[in-house]
Amino acid sequence: MTVYEKALELWHQKSITTDAALAEALNSHSIAFAFHSGKIENDRITYHDTREIFEHDGVTSYTGDLRTLFEIRNAKEAYELFLESFGQKRPLDEAFLKELQLQLTHGTYDTRRWQMGERPGQYKLHDYVTGRNEAGAPPEDVEEEMAELLEELQYIAPEQALTAAAYFHAKFENIHPFADGNGRAGRLAMNYLLVLHGHPPIIIHEEDRKEYYAALEAWDTGQDLVPLRNFLKSQTEKTWEKQIAKSERKKLKSNKNSEKP
Repeated sequence: MTVYEKALELWHQKSITTDAALAEALNSHSIAFAFHSGKIENDRITYHDTREIFEHDGVTSYTGDLRTLFEIRNAKEAYELFLESFGQKRPLDEAFLKELQLQLTHGTYDTRRWQMGERPGQYKLHDYVTGRNEAGAPPEDVEEEMAELLEELQYIAPEQALTAAAYFHAKFENIHPFADGNGRAGRLAMNYLLVLHGHPPIIIHEEDRKEYYAALEAWDTGQDLVPLRNFLKSQTEKTWEKQIAKSERKKLKSNKNSEKP
């Protein structure tokens, strides 16, 4: 059995159906999810500050900028929305995506974007350069392209969850529907899609961002989904390898105890 298959087995054994059960399953991962996702695009985010806000709803001896602090606090609120929405079995639709992006970005839009009419929780009104040479979908096409993407994801077989998640994330980042926060919103929405379909959520580790960006670019330039799917598969293994090892040690100990006379 591969490490990836072990991660799937471990997750399926948890039989998660409620928000409380999901919170328990992610108890040791929630801070890491927020830290890595935030740090990919904001290098000022630290694990210490993220843990302080998630565990104590505040920070001590903070010397960073306020926007970074708001981004971490927003990540906590978005995670709470993630759990609550799973408990309600909300679909991954336009309303959910807009609410998720709103939670991640409220209070962080810069003056220029605000003066241009951009608002958190609303699709972009202007073009913003993303990737090497791309500006995403034109603002006037965003609503239609997002509707088409979400329609394509209405029916997903459990064994196709990872491929569907890779497709969603590649297309979402290519469309770049919002004025800001597309990376963080796209990664959290991708994980929501995964847990809805019985697949363990994935930390995209900030130290692997170059490989991550290269995989997204493979889709942008040639509609090649294989690099991103393979990357997400390896990140699944990396995310859950410690839990897998812990589970195997526990199983080994149990087997040894049962063999004792």
